[in-house]
Amino acid sequence: MVNRVLDWLGFGGHRAAEHDHGHGHTHGVMDAGIAANERGMWAIKWSFAILIVTGLLQIVVVAASHSVALLADTIHNFADATTALPLGVAFVLARRKPSARFPYGLGRVEDLAGLMIVGIILFSAVVAGYEAISRLISPLPVHNLGWLAMAGAISFLGNEVVAVLRIRVGREISSAALIADGYHARTDGLTSLAVVAGAGGVWLGFPLADPLIGLGITVAIFAIVWQSARSVLVRMLDGVEPGLLDEIGHAAAHVPGVAVQEARARWLGHRLQVELVLTADEGMLLAEANTLAARVEEELHHHLPALAAASIRFAPLAGGHHHAPAPFLVGGQLAAGVLQIVDTPDGERMQLRLSRHVEALQAEVGIARPSGTERLVLWPVAGNHHLLQSLQAPAEPHGFDAVLTLSAGKAREEVGFTMAEPHHHG
Repeated sequence: MVNRVLDWLGFGGHRAAEHDHGHGHTHGVMDAGIAANERGMWAIKWSFAILIVTGLLQIVVVAASHSVALLADTIHNFADATTALPLGVAFVLARRKPSARFPYGLGRVEDLAGLMIVGIILFSAVVAGYEAISRLISPLPVHNLGWLAMAGAISFLGNEVVAVLRIRVGREISSAALIADGYHARTDGLTSLAVVAGAGGVWLGFPLADPLIGLGITVAIFAIVWQSARSVLVRMLDGVEPGLLDEIGHAAAHVPGVAVQEARARWLGHRLQVELVLTADEGMLLAEANTLAARVEEELHHHLPALAAASIRFAPLAGGHHHAPAPFLVGGQLAAGVLQIVDTPDGERMQLRLSRHVEALQAEVGIARPSGTERLVLWPVAGNHHLLQSLQAPAEPHGFDAVLTLSAGKAREEVGFTMAEPHHHG
């Protein structure tokens, strides 16, 4: 229940990009970026119209009631409406095709729009706070309490409609700026309810309730400034949501014969750019590699609806250091990845980098030695369940026959492999 309330307010770790595993894409019909921009413009136009009408109604009541709480709410409503302007400009510019000067297009303009939105919200908080403090120092009587309460209720309903509209469309098109603007509108709606509470306080004989509520509204606006700024700045610094790289690895794991060696991603506005380095059988033909890359990209589009483009290349199964054997490509029922000997700050270690695995996977390497079996249990590195590593170095020599044992619950799988000593070693 608490998590739902926090998510509703925008503090529950909501995701900007929702992953839908049950639906695919319609290819060859319409560019997804164009559809997203048109959808974003639709949300902006309607939210702008709703907030302008709400603000105009509030101005009339402010003039009649002299309520500083409603004045703060009205200022914030108009500020909220004006945030549609930088967003609208951003969505229009994002439609432009890449050029020689801007080879990735102008998707970053949306991040700048998000920063402008944060600035507008911050300015409205400062103005509202100034008015509230001034009214605390020099109080004025508040009139027409019934109209004041009705104006607060209407403002709440208008802002909640705008919040639902912006958040839904923002998540649909993966726009951090539009989502931040939606949660801003929701907080503004809650502050409108505070106006109703202020009117009730004045009616009960506590005239300072109105400026105190105005001051509380200011604090709430500053809270949404912090939340929105964090979301927008993470995008501007090429940050991504927790779990996104795992989702990319999960998508690539649907294609047999490849393992993810490295994955990167960043947002350009509400479109996602992905870079993948894959390992595969070095003996395959170029046409086979291209086919595998196309299948991986298709899986990425299926799992990541916001994907704009994926840059995929294949890397050789090079050793972890200059005298390490060539890595072994693991492809079993319980897991897939690359097993190799790597250099670490603590020395050589046996390492298994996973692109796919079942829940609660355990791994152990048994190396055949003349004196018996050398056993190396592989443990998660710093809690990363996609990277398993031994606690001690494998004994010399590094040329040996071995068995990788994978287990999860009652399921068990043994994969035999050979590591050969490099010719230049020794």
